[in-house]
Amino acid sequence: MNEFGYRCEHCEGTVRPKRVKREAFKHKSGFVILEDVTVGICDQCASRFYTAATLKRVQDVATGAVTPE
Repeated sequence: MNEFGYRCEHCEGTVRPKRVKREAFKHKSGFVILEDVTVGICDQCASRFYTAATLKRVQDVATGAVTPE
């Protein structure tokens, strides 16, 4: 299943998957940095989008539900 490829909500671009080395997320508990993660990036305005699984992982790390590596 392709999680990206949809129209950007900010412009008429297309959100395409890109594997990045590091992505930082601000959370009410602080910051979480995920490594080697796929994010969606609009090919026109460069807005970033995340899958539900990625955001769940951020929440789990931030709240201590899983131990960061």
